[in-house]
Amino acid sequence: MEKIYARTKGIQPDMVDGFCPGCMHSTLFKLIGEVLEEMNMLDKCTCAIGVGCCGLGMGYFTYDYLLAAHGRACAVATGAKRSNPETLVFTYQGDGDLASIGLAETMSAANRGENISVIFVNNGIYGMTGGQLAPTTLVGMKATTAPKGRDPKEHGYPMHVCEILNQLTAPYYLERTSCNNPANVAKTKAAIRKAFQNQLDGKGFSLVEIVTSCPTNWGLEPLEALDFLEDKMFKEFPLGVIRDKDKEGA
Repeated sequence: MEKIYARTKGIQPDMVDGFCPGCMHSTLFKLIGEVLEEMNMLDKCTCAIGVGCCGLGMGYFTYDYLLAAHGRACAVATGAKRSNPETLVFTYQGDGDLASIGLAETMSAANRGENISVIFVNNGIYGMTGGQLAPTTLVGMKATTAPKGRDPKEHGYPMHVCEILNQLTAPYYLERTSCNNPANVAKTKAAIRKAFQNQLDGKGFSLVEIVTSCPTNWGLEPLEALDFLEDKMFKEFPLGVIRDKDKEGA
């Protein structure tokens, strides 16, 4: 019988999904592995992994990775890429890692136009560490450090990472996607491939932001979390291409 689908070689063959029901990290791990395999880059890449749930990639990835200190993945990726220019170097980071403690590293790498690719997982909250307020937490959304909900007067407003980076000159490609349905999964895979190809072509800094769910810390069932994405998250973080210099030059 002809096999028409096989597990990507980018994920350990004996590893089963250890994430909470409804979490989209597992989907992203699969997509990244598929793209790397299709591009024949599994043995020519390095991932700088952020902490938290992103760090669980250590148990899944079959390719090389570096575990960065909290927030430092873009700095680690910069060093890895400059030391090994022929290697495909990318980061895998959550919103607390990339946009909070790692904001300076993220902004600086983007501002320099470092030839790296950034995979940014935005679920609006700190996941593994207990549901604390994140830079991307919605106004009114409850967190363990904001039990009455995010109040702009006390906590400020949600940060829009793609739009902030779009104010810089150097970034080449910025896109926001999701994995809430098959169509968006396909768009996310295409965006990841484009970010990787941009790097191979020497075009500079690319970032793909994926708006995902965290049912456990949102206090919702997995299907309810999908509705929350549609009703709340996408209104605050609209999906689409924020910048693509390929199209600007067309």
